[in-house]
Amino acid sequence: MNAIKLWKDKEKKLVDPKLFSTEAEDLAKLLAADNANSRGKKANKRTQIRKFYDEILRLDSMAQAHAEEWGNILPYVHMMVAKTSYAFGRELVSNQFLNFMRASILQIEEKEDLSVFANFFEAFMGFYRQHGPSN
Repeated sequence: MNAIKLWKDKEKKLVDPKLFSTEAEDLAKLLAADNANSRGKKANKRTQIRKFYDEILRLDSMAQAHAEEWGNILPYVHMMVAKTSYAFGRELVSNQFLNFMRASILQIEEKEDLSVFANFFEAFMGFYRQHGPSN
């Protein structure tokens, strides 16, 4: 899996026009297929993935409402990699999902990065509803 690039041009704050469509759907299809082949039959269930999405939304909401607190919020954003690793260890998410979260979160340096990631995750969740498991 190629890492998702949050920005087409970060300096100009340009998001790839296909990030929330083609890229999000491709990832949803990949993780849906990965679910069917995963080591744990319970990996990548929609309810599990939703927990990560909800946490990213919560952090993004905090960052947007309290921009002056970004320095205190950023470590919790990066802690999502550890939480995803824990879920992987319990066979609740696949290695592909772990890689997606790690590669995406490592790109987050500013609150705008988190906002783009939250929007990408939202688009992904819509496509995962279509392509992923029914639960």
